[in-house]
Order: sequence, then structure tokens, then C-alpha cells
Amino acid sequence: MKKRIAILGSTGSIGTNALDVIESFKDSFEVTALSADSNIELLAKQAHSFRPRIVCIGSRSLLHDTKMLVPSGVKIVSGSAGLEEIVSRSDVDMVVLAISGTSCLLPLVRSIENRKKIALANKEALVSAGPLVKGLAQKNGVEIIPVDSEHSAIFQCLEGRRRFLSKVYLTGSGGPLLNVSKSRFDSLSKEEILKHPKWSMGRKITVDSATMMNKGLEIIEAQYLFDISQKDIEVLIHPEAIVHSMVEFIDGSCLAQLSIPDMRIPIQYALTYPERRRGFLKSVDFSKTAKLSFMEPDPDKFPCLDIAREAARKGRTYPAVLCASDEEAVKNYLSGGIKFSDIAKVIGKVMKRHKSSSEKRMSLDDVLNAGMWAKEEVRSICYR
Repeated sequence: MKKRIAILGSTGSIGTNALDVIESFKDSFEVTALSADSNIELLAKQAHSFRPRIVCIGSRSLLHDTKMLVPSGVKIVSGSAGLEEIVSRSDVDMVVLAISGTSCLLPLVRSIENRKKIALANKEALVSAGPLVKGLAQKNGVEIIPVDSEHSAIFQCLEGRRRFLSKVYLTGSGGPLLNVSKSRFDSLSKEEILKHPKWSMGRKITVDSATMMNKGLEIIEAQYLFDISQKDIEVLIHPEAIVHSMVEFIDGSCLAQLSIPDMRIPIQYALTYPERRRGFLKSVDFSKTAKLSFMEPDPDKFPCLDIAREAARKGRTYPAVLCASDEEAVKNYLSGGIKFSDIAKVIGKVMKRHKSSSEKRMSLDDVLNAGMWAKEEVRSICYR
């Protein structure tokens, strides 16, 4: 039988790449549901191509326009209630969570509660509520398959070997600012900041790549996915973007996952797991690969890494505050409200102001409330 897939965030870069993979394996997958925030034109085009049974649009105000564009017979829902309806359907086997930002947390929780297979492309949900998500997944017997190229690489290297794990090396290309001096950051245009040298991604994650907050979030995500302390997770800049991460075992040996920088490779692995299918993309041509280089990131140039490590050390609601304040600060930067260098400064201020509850048990409401508080704090700083 075909695996029935729901893609939440189908109009973003991960969502469109996932549909590209599914198109190449029509014999194995069926698209049951799609969702988008506001891009109704692309959502409708996808609905005509893949004929899902249900689609969800972010705002109720867009329902009428969406109905005019999607094929007849497709059920149309909206908002968080619509997403919850999708992930509770009996004709959905796997949920691809490609919604950006902290808004992915509730759909992830509901997907796990409904015991769906999870392909997780979102960082913020697991970072914000790692212990809660992990506990819920264990309770419901749900395995979370990471889609991020770095965590997919670690996941693949660890298969059957997790008890021997000693250290994780998270690699990153260095982003658009690798060879730019810190003094020039604020003189760069948004177009220059958003021009990633290796990956085609959404605006928010591309800014996170420029600040290297993406690696900070990945440290916390790796903590929860692989049961390893943040002090045993090392970040390495790898400009060639061929080695997508490495693991070191207790005997000193290392394993790495290598491939061309194309998100369709980890997406395909997540969709077909635990099997592998013959790929439709080219392989690395090592005869034309002049070098594979690695270097440590400069903490003065990329202060978000240390801010994220502090959140990882403190735990509880600090990671949720980190995610939410980063999301709001990047939003302010993209709208012209603050300078690029202010992103880390604003996040640092909010983190210092936060006081986490001392209650032993942390609830989902605690996480959500901490996130809302952090966003308000960012706004108060940016609009002062």
C-alpha cells in the first residue's frame, strides 16, 4: 500500500521539495493533505497536481478565495483547528512538519498524540519543548525522523550504534557572512544577507544561517533527538557543504554522512525510512572535490551560538524564549525595524530578563506562555 502523506507547510522550500520527492516515487506515496499559511495560488496549484483530500489555509479570511482555486471535492479548512483535523485523520500515515517557527509546536504535539509517523523539518518546536515532545513520543511509540540535513546525517550514522556515541559534530557552511568582517554586517543589504552560498531556504532560516543561530538551535535539537549533552556537541564550519554532520564513538572512530547539498536527499530518506530507495539525484563526484575543510566558528563574530548554548545549559523554558525571541527579532530585522547586528543583542537582552518557573514539571502552557512573553519583550525593545 502507498504511504499516505500530509505535508504541513507545503508551499515552503521543504514542502515543495517533499512534493518533488513524492512525484518521483508515485508508486510509494499518496498526498492526502496539504497546508499553507497564505500562498493560496501555489497551494491550489499543488492541489490540482496531487489531488489531496483536504487542504488547510492559515487564515479563515482566505477560505473563500481558496475555494475558488482548488479542485472541487477537496475539503478546505483553516487555522490551527484545520491542522488538528488533518493530523487526526485516519487516512494520514505520516506527517511532514515543514511549518516554520514556533507555530509548529501544537501540530507536532497533536500528530504525536494521534500516533502518526513524523518527518520533522522544523527546529523550533523540538527546541522549545524538547522534554515534553520526547516524553509524549515515547509514550505513544512514535519515532521522530529528522529532515534537517545535519540531524538526518547524525540519525543515519547512529543507526544501531547509539549506545557507543561519544560526540557529535554539527557542520554548517558558514552562511552568507563567512568571509565578511563583522564591521561590515550592518552595511550589507537584506538581499546580500539572504543570498546563501549553498542552500535555497526561506527568509527566516537564511537570516538564522547568517547569525549562525541555526546552529545554536540545532545544538539544542540534537540534545533531545540523540540524548547527548550540549557540551558533547561541537559546531564546525564546513564551506563545501558535503559532510552534513559526523559522530564520534567511544573508541575514537568517526562516521560521517556525505552527499551533495540538496534537501531532497534527507527528505527522501525520512519518507522511505527504514528502507532506502534508489535516488534520482546525482552523487558526490569525489574526483572533482578538491578539498573538505573544517574550522571552528568565531564566537565574537557569531554571538548567537553562545546565547543558544546558555539556553541549552539552563533548559526548562529558556529554549522556548530563545526560539520566540529569535523569531520576533528576525521578523523585526526583515521589516526594517532593527539592524542586523541588533538581532543577537535583542535576543541576549530577553534571555537575561527571563526567569523560568521553579516548578518541577513543565507543561505545554508554560512553554507557550514563555514564548508569548519573549515576543512581547522583543517588541518592547524594538519599538521603544
